[in-house]
Amino acid sequence: MEVVIGEHHFKGIHDQWISTEKENPFTGLDEFLAEYFGKHILIFIAYDVKNHIEDLQTNHKNDIGFPLIHCIIPAKNYSFKGFKPGKKISDNDIQFEPKTSKKNYLETIGKIKNHIQKGDFYEANFCYEWVSNVENFNAKNVFEKLSNLTQAPYKVYADLEHHYVLSASPELFLKKRGDRLFSSPIKGTRKRMANESSDNQIKKELRENAKERAENIMIVDLVRNDLSKIAKRDSVKVEELCQVYTFKNIHQMISTISCDMKKNVTFSDIIKATFPMGSMTGAPKVRVMELMDQYEPSRRGLYSGSIGIIKPNGDFDLNVVIRTLIYNKAKQLLSFHVGGAITIQSSAEEEYEETLTKAASLFKACEND
Repeated sequence: MEVVIGEHHFKGIHDQWISTEKENPFTGLDEFLAEYFGKHILIFIAYDVKNHIEDLQTNHKNDIGFPLIHCIIPAKNYSFKGFKPGKKISDNDIQFEPKTSKKNYLETIGKIKNHIQKGDFYEANFCYEWVSNVENFNAKNVFEKLSNLTQAPYKVYADLEHHYVLSASPELFLKKRGDRLFSSPIKGTRKRMANESSDNQIKKELRENAKERAENIMIVDLVRNDLSKIAKRDSVKVEELCQVYTFKNIHQMISTISCDMKKNVTFSDIIKATFPMGSMTGAPKVRVMELMDQYEPSRRGLYSGSIGIIKPNGDFDLNVVIRTLIYNKAKQLLSFHVGGAITIQSSAEEEYEETLTKAASLFKACEND
């Protein structure tokens, strides 16, 4: 086992806890976390944990086979110094195939907008998967290349028994500091431009775009509602609203919401109140999740879930699993998802192009130089 999260580099397993789909994933979770309080705990939470929070189900096969929750007590903890670069990503160029065609994507967006028109929901995050069969996958080389392309703040490299996980996530799901919780949903994406003047103009357009701001604010309201379930009265605050942040490859519109937690709130309580994150679901959350399982062509799995570190003092940082490659070692199957928020104002063509913008760094990271 070898895991990199941010600047932390973990090796070896002292102990671990894995939840299967046949049991409630929260059974035993808090006990395991309490047993190892004072240690670094790595946690991977798959999207389908939603089925044990709400009365939901998933109709698609679990092709990637990632467990619902995987907690690891690492044996050793280092500062991450980077991996030595290699020459090859794989034996052959990696060719991804989408699980849905552009034509089907555009038609589905039309159906989703019909639901919005009828009042079934206001906003929905629709996602689809790209897959490739890859022999001799060099995960460390891909991770180094992906990290250099994105410089993402919530990056993850995980070499687990059955999977590799390579994430260039720019998004914070939850951060706990003492009794305070913070969440920073992203809604609004633009590709960086090589020309500085054009890049500044793109950034300005994103900041002032009424549609993107409306999407972002809808999710802010959802997050405020989620946090209120575990927050002290009148403590939920919007710290930042619709701020545009620049990363190496993209601009993103980000808001931050915080709260002071009630006493005796457990980790499971926090997850049950807030998961899955609003930026990857929509509003109202339960109805959107129910319908997206019908429209999306495959299971999300770990995508739209969360990976992070619970620190020895109980504080934690959990990312949103986006811009993430997942590799099943036994099946030699490489997968990633992309998606975006759909509102009544959405243009299907523009939404499709945005998914390709989000996928661009993943495609490039998987190219042999």
